[in-house]
Amino acid sequence: MRLPASCQPGTLARRYKRFLADVVLADGQSLTVHCPNSGSMRGCSTPGSPVLISRADNPRRKYPWTLEMVREQGVWIGVHTGRTNHLIREALENGVIADFGALHTIVPEVPVAVGSRLDFRLETSGGTVFLEVKNCSLAEQGVALFPDAVTARGAKHLHELVRLAAAGYGAAVVFCVQRGDADRCAPAAEIDPVYAETVVWAAGQGVRFLAYRAEVGPQAIIVREKIPFSPSGFPAERR
Repeated sequence: MRLPASCQPGTLARRYKRFLADVVLADGQSLTVHCPNSGSMRGCSTPGSPVLISRADNPRRKYPWTLEMVREQGVWIGVHTGRTNHLIREALENGVIADFGALHTIVPEVPVAVGSRLDFRLETSGGTVFLEVKNCSLAEQGVALFPDAVTARGAKHLHELVRLAAAGYGAAVVFCVQRGDADRCAPAAEIDPVYAETVVWAAGQGVRFLAYRAEVGPQAIIVREKIPFSPSGFPAERR
């Protein structure tokens, strides 16, 4: 996925009120930008970090600029969660993600219960697969971790996927790791133990968990490769 030509570099001054950030441009101008990330952004919101922002085409937006990525620990980290589904769809269509057999159709934003949607329904050579996508921006000691804040919604999605798996459908979660310094992925049990426990339970009920790492840079974000995912985490000595 190519990033908009309007992107500009800057320096993060602060992130606040969940959906706002102040960014200082090279000429000293300060902008308040939209931060499209509802998590804590732990490990990718340190004041003074280089950032990339893009300008929206919509003239009605109160904050026309959007935070796209932050550079910390020597790597660019994609924090725009609104782009995650597009990245995974692109990877599915290009055959980078080929875990579900030959892909026939992709249906986005699929209602599965009253007030509940999953990101995709895939029609494949192996049957129907319901897929939920999660953006992963947190990594510690080489392990990408999700979530970076407590997510009751994430646990709800897992229950929906278990129900669908019991009904005979394929059911899966794909974690899109938007940083290059993680070589494996696991639930963030210390941050949200309920979600982590639900992942272990869901895996035992037939829900598949996959992780794919993206190459993140100022010009483009591209899903490149599958990395190991462990529902129960990784031994400390491997970190």
